[in-house]
Amino acid sequence: MTEARAGRATGKVRPARLTDLPALSELSRLCQGDGPDTRSLGLPVSGPPIGMFSLFRLPLGAFRPHDLLFVYEDQGRLAGLIRVERETIRDEWTIVELDAVGMGSAGDVRFRLVQQLLRDGAKRGAVRFHVACADRDGNVEMFMQAGFARYGDERILFRSADQSLPKPMTAAAARDARIRPTTGLDSVALSRLYAAATPQPVQRLEGYRLADWERQGSQWRVPRSSLAPILRFADVDSWAQEAPGGGNDGTQLEGFVQVGVAKEDQPHYLKVMVCPGVDASPLVRYGLGVISARTQRGSDHRHDHGVIAPVRTYESPVDRRLEDFGFAAVSTVTLLMKETMVRVAEPALVPAGVR
Repeated sequence: MTEARAGRATGKVRPARLTDLPALSELSRLCQGDGPDTRSLGLPVSGPPIGMFSLFRLPLGAFRPHDLLFVYEDQGRLAGLIRVERETIRDEWTIVELDAVGMGSAGDVRFRLVQQLLRDGAKRGAVRFHVACADRDGNVEMFMQAGFARYGDERILFRSADQSLPKPMTAAAARDARIRPTTGLDSVALSRLYAAATPQPVQRLEGYRLADWERQGSQWRVPRSSLAPILRFADVDSWAQEAPGGGNDGTQLEGFVQVGVAKEDQPHYLKVMVCPGVDASPLVRYGLGVISARTQRGSDHRHDHGVIAPVRTYESPVDRRLEDFGFAAVSTVTLLMKETMVRVAEPALVPAGVR
């Protein structure tokens, strides 16, 4: 028996109301601390290690009409909340906050919130549920009890704002490094790059399609990471690094960098993906230069709370290249996912036999 079912809560789960916002804000604030009677996802997005505005707290600008927020009410007070972002294009739901208070019942409160979310998602046709959490306070065990599968770990690296950013890379230097902006025509090449950098089991679980790689702009959520929700507060662009000579077919890519320049009080975002054996340093250098150019005096992006970068464990040594540019690891989080559809064998041609 795990901590998730240590106590039996007696309240009820219901959708949040506008009148709940003050209590929800206080509950979210309390659960970001280290109190013994609080439980949260434990993401390294607030507090002394980074010292920044909590990315997963409840800013009204982040909450959209198609997102969901459920609360747990017990004797007239709120003791838990779960906040979910919905990607309507892919019918995927991402749990970005799960908080509860109560020394003996917090685990059961959170379990009931997750169960309510899964029931509601089944009615609305959700295909996948995603969550990232720290492996503590029974987080992983609770989600696995609810049917989630653990499929990876991600290191979160942070570059503090007191380190000056490198100057933007010149057009000639970017051309010499074969770095250029991505376009919708790169979808096939990006898909191949992702396949080269990602183990097969993870590819099957995440299930990206070519249409997903064609999506551009601030709502482009691939490749997925534990910090994807912060892209709602950023201007997102991406660049690709071409293979020397374009590779065998003239379109091959060696690397990819996604940059989110923050518009609110939060860190900027950097995601790097490269083929095995390729040095990620030019892409890291280019991404930091983009952030530097867009946060210069007189620009619309003057918020400077450092740069944060997620790196999955199988993507090493990308994390080492980030550390070369002043990044430092602040935490490791676990990635979990639950599918609501049954997988079947895909149609395929097989060798014919003569009988």
